[in-house]
Amino acid sequence: METILELQDVNTFYGAIQVHFDLSLSVSAGEITCLLGGNASGKSTAMKAIFGLVRPRTGRVFLAGEEATHWGTPRRVAWGLRSVPEARRLFPYMTVRENLLMGAYLRRDRRQVAEDLEKMLDLFPRVGERLDQVAGTLSGGEQQMVAMARALLGRPRILCMDEPTMGLSPLWVDRVLELIQTINRQGTTVFMVEQNARAALQIAHRGYVLRHGTVALRGTASELLDNPLVESAYLGGKVI
Repeated sequence: METILELQDVNTFYGAIQVHFDLSLSVSAGEITCLLGGNASGKSTAMKAIFGLVRPRTGRVFLAGEEATHWGTPRRVAWGLRSVPEARRLFPYMTVRENLLMGAYLRRDRRQVAEDLEKMLDLFPRVGERLDQVAGTLSGGEQQMVAMARALLGRPRILCMDEPTMGLSPLWVDRVLELIQTINRQGTTVFMVEQNARAALQIAHRGYVLRHGTVALRGTASELLDNPLVESAYLGGKVI
């Protein structure tokens, strides 16, 4: 299977503080890959490194086999990276419709954008009920669906999701995970950073567990769920 995203021996720093230590991971096209870890394990910085918001001091980033280490963020987005950021990051005073169309900002195929918007409303019917509502008045779960639909309107080659279940009720967690699986089955590659290990591993194909900026464990999702070392590597996060 084609490797569509790869980090090779990445070392990142904030000033003198090192965050990653030879971080290496890969994402296969068509799969759901999760990056797990507790607080301050380096998960969100890994996402920033993928988007070029943090540049590795050493190491390399590849997109579909092409080195992208020195690409700026706009070029990576133009290539096909799309983000569902932590805490959704909607424009709170804009309507849901306006937020959604921001996801298609780089597209010029207006007719196709309109068709894709209709597909998003079929996939996320709750979003369709809220199109003219100001986004900041939505519930956390509704905002998460808008953020996902917005990213999908950019036709991502990789949909990158940062803590998609954070702050959601158990019912919304289940719904969001179901939607991620549906999106993946429809052909979108998903890379998700997640603290809720059990939830992520139940839908992912493979995963990585970060501890103090280093990959402590890697494998298929089923291997990680069955691995008795996962809990200790996960800084106390309950997995099994």
